[in-house]
Amino acid sequence: MFHEPIDGEDPLNVVELIRKKREGKSLTEEEFRFLLSGYVKGRVPDYQISSFLMACYFRGMSEEETFVFTEVMLHSGETVDLSDVPGVKVDKHSTGGVGDKISLLVAPIVAACGVPVPMISGRGLGHTGGTLDKLDSIPGFRTNLSIAEYRRIIGEIGVVMIGQTSEIAPADKKIYALRDVTGTIESIPLIASSIMSKKLATGINGLVLDVKTGRGAFMQTPEDSTRLAEMMVRIGNHFGLETMAFITDMNQPLGMTIGNWLEMVESVECLRGTRGIGDASSDLMELTHLLAAHMLLLGKRVKRYEEGIALSKQSVKDGSAYRKFLELVAIQGGDVSAIENLDQYLLPRHIIEIRVREGGFVAGIDPLELGMTSILLGAGRQRAEDLIDHKAGIILKKRVGERVEDREVVALFHTDREEVIPAARERITNAFLVTATEPTRPPLIRTMIDKEGVHDWP
Repeated sequence: MFHEPIDGEDPLNVVELIRKKREGKSLTEEEFRFLLSGYVKGRVPDYQISSFLMACYFRGMSEEETFVFTEVMLHSGETVDLSDVPGVKVDKHSTGGVGDKISLLVAPIVAACGVPVPMISGRGLGHTGGTLDKLDSIPGFRTNLSIAEYRRIIGEIGVVMIGQTSEIAPADKKIYALRDVTGTIESIPLIASSIMSKKLATGINGLVLDVKTGRGAFMQTPEDSTRLAEMMVRIGNHFGLETMAFITDMNQPLGMTIGNWLEMVESVECLRGTRGIGDASSDLMELTHLLAAHMLLLGKRVKRYEEGIALSKQSVKDGSAYRKFLELVAIQGGDVSAIENLDQYLLPRHIIEIRVREGGFVAGIDPLELGMTSILLGAGRQRAEDLIDHKAGIILKKRVGERVEDREVVALFHTDREEVIPAARERITNAFLVTATEPTRPPLIRTMIDKEGVHDWP
């Protein structure tokens, strides 16, 4: 926890610290601690932290500053001790993408395979969806659990999925919300320290990171994505947390749905084994099994990732992953019947078809445009206080590389907002690029990063 200044100390000046960072100079641990302590306790206002974050966005932080910033945020609250929970505890984290619902899949899969998964997730940032928002679409599901409940549930069923509590890295919790509405999301030190301060506080022993790259990611170039992944892997291993990362493609949405309940439906069907095997959701399951396999590897459940792939697939085939998800929903207060009867969920007022003008091949699907349009439909936030419509979103009917005919339906969108229909129709139509020649499909998984460095994959 933060400590009060020693009596008689000259207080540091927040404006001077903002200027110092604006000029590209490094802050000390004492200065970071003063700034964040003041923010958590209400002595430093949002507008000054916003200015500081923008200075960090443009000037960056050194590696040492990033380590210090992470540690200060980590110790702004409590850290969780899960040593009394048997097994090697492993988590997975994604840097965010459009249609990325993999946490809903890997958590029950890995837990069903015998490795405990204590997962603390976030809400949507910018154009990307958040795991908590997807879980909130289940009637009654509680993500705002206390640390005591978090510890109890992971001990009882081997998996728990909650939001950041007031006890864990409160400095980051406040900054996280502010970054979303101040245009300071896409900063490598801020992203890395935010993610890793939370993960280091949760009592895990291993962490697998999914770092997105491309048009729909916060890091849109492979170079920036690799820099972010390397930074997080270094932070994790610096603090004694075994950490590895994959750079994965986000130049089209992941899977076939965008929007909270729609993504929940796709995830449940994949866990049931009724989607994701040789169909349009197969990219989603390919990445799910890869990440699950490496979580099982870090969890000492398997010795080679190929064994982990087989075990992950078996948990879906035998139904144990789906049953584990139902356990999770029940123990966190969710309505299990909503998951078992997906078609009984409330429908939106409007379901609109999107058709291509001329046939050919789908050469591109702009994930950023679809992510921003989903916010327009009601599936995300433009302001921190905005409410989300869990029904809203987009269903894709085609993937990059697939053939389409003249006037064929390529997507549907769901919304209660009649006034946005014309703009949404135009934006989604324009997000699909159709060409006469078949395009080359980009690789889904690009590279792996561990403490030894960057490796081509496979």
